[in-house]
Amino acid sequence: MSGSVISVNISDKKGVRKKPVEEIILLTDFGIEGDAHASSEWHRQVSLLAMESISKMQYKGFDVVPGDFAENITTEGIDLLKLPVGTKLTIGKDVEVEVTQIGKECHTKCAIYYQAGDCVMPKEGIFAKVNKGGIIRKGDEIQIVVSSK
Repeated sequence: MSGSVISVNISDKKGVRKKPVEEIILLTDFGIEGDAHASSEWHRQVSLLAMESISKMQYKGFDVVPGDFAENITTEGIDLLKLPVGTKLTIGKDVEVEVTQIGKECHTKCAIYYQAGDCVMPKEGIFAKVNKGGIIRKGDEIQIVVSSK
């Protein structure tokens, strides 16, 4: 199964919408250069959200686009929620990430919830650590390498 990158997004603060950029640089065991969530100290170095999830919100009448739910990588064509923890993905030519968490608990409604009107990230976003760094751009292919099923 394969999919593609629809958008790559970063922000220098946590809890806010991310801005689409031309490319992102992923650093092994760290995350995305210049992104607030990058850290070797935790397992949620990179976040992914499917365009299909964003489209559901658009259909409900929300004015949202890729990056609005603070995801680093907006994908298309892969059912992210069916990827078990431990699944490895290659993105573009060099990057390999490993799924570390499906969804997240939202203790309080963050700025994204108030800016967008709702948030799908806690229910439909996934998180990964960077096993092998490199550059990712819009249009890059995503391949499932190893599934821990």
